[in-house]
Amino acid sequence: MGHLLMVESWVGSMSRLLPRAIREAGHEFTFLTRDLHHYLRSAPEGTAHPLLSARNVVQADTNDPAALLPHVGQLHAALHFDGVLTSCDYYLPTAARIAARLGLPGPPVRAVTDACRKDATRRALDRAGLPGPRFAVCPDWTATAEAARDLGYPLVLKPVDLCAGMYVRRVDDEAGLAAAHRALADFPVNARGQLRAPVVLLEELLEGPEVSVETVSSGGTAHVVGITDKSVGGAPAFVETGHMFPAALDRARAEEAAATALRALDALGLDDVVAHTEIKLTADGPRVIEVNPRPAGNRITELVRHVTGIDLAAACVDVALGRAPDLTNRTTGIRSAAVSFLVPETAGTLQHIDGADGVAGAPGVLEASFAEPGTAVKASGSNNDYLGHVMAADPGGHGARRRAEDLLAGLTPKVVAP
Repeated sequence: MGHLLMVESWVGSMSRLLPRAIREAGHEFTFLTRDLHHYLRSAPEGTAHPLLSARNVVQADTNDPAALLPHVGQLHAALHFDGVLTSCDYYLPTAARIAARLGLPGPPVRAVTDACRKDATRRALDRAGLPGPRFAVCPDWTATAEAARDLGYPLVLKPVDLCAGMYVRRVDDEAGLAAAHRALADFPVNARGQLRAPVVLLEELLEGPEVSVETVSSGGTAHVVGITDKSVGGAPAFVETGHMFPAALDRARAEEAAATALRALDALGLDDVVAHTEIKLTADGPRVIEVNPRPAGNRITELVRHVTGIDLAAACVDVALGRAPDLTNRTTGIRSAAVSFLVPETAGTLQHIDGADGVAGAPGVLEASFAEPGTAVKASGSNNDYLGHVMAADPGGHGARRRAEDLLAGLTPKVVAP
């Protein structure tokens, strides 16, 4: 039995999946957080939060690595950890630093740190010769405007250190660029109280369908579990509206995407990590969007398990413990699984969602969940603002996306304006 140190977590599905994987494998974990109430506020009504299944819950300032590392050393002396992990992007470098400090298994600190910074990722891929968009890293508005004129519109403006698509915007002219830059500048601290880097990344807009390659690396070998497709809406934002696993790609395009993801992992030096690499399939070939050194969110991990039987959360636990994960592909009776998200279009208060009552029992539905009446709603600008989702399966082929989208199309949110 292993004892893991879990450093913070997301409050979505991974807050359930990782504790479950730890428990089902016969391990236990200590949960380390700076703000336990952040999680208790998100507990499902009438149930205990899954993070409270921890053997210990310890509060410490996880935003101050200099003070945290010696404190964790003292905890390790008393509690004896066998591995360190997190599902939260903002604490992936911290978890890697802790593992290195304690001499426990884990990915290289520099590799994780670079993967969690979009500008550092872009530079590493460029040095390794991976084709990508033309880009510029800009420290202020003057540099941003000048770089945009050099690169030429349309462009994508990105924060270098946020996730879930937050403040990522397509810009078609200088007025749009100024608005996107100003909005990002007005968000100086992320949702976990960490100061953001005051730089932006400008990239040439890439055209083409988007996929993600799900991989598991351990002991110097990277294994491609599969490829997930993605639908995007919410322009000028880039809001993920759905996913299907496996992506409906011909063999040649799938092999190109997989090879590109493996090259990206190698360029960053990532090993001993479950990764989710997002790629655009352009007319000129695959182009890396970003590399996430953690299991895929937005229900993709569940889609993979439904189709292949491979549990990426369990793989994450095994890798954190320095063990070879079980990546055996099993027959599940499902050929494809897909999720579609209900994206709000107007701000206000949710009254109800017409048509939601019968969705969970509809044929082919694996999962359906919707926001409760009274939920505060804002017009979606990232992947944090959904009103619910439908997950569906197809035992015969790639029809899961159509099934999930058809079910979602029958839903109408009733939102009262503020």
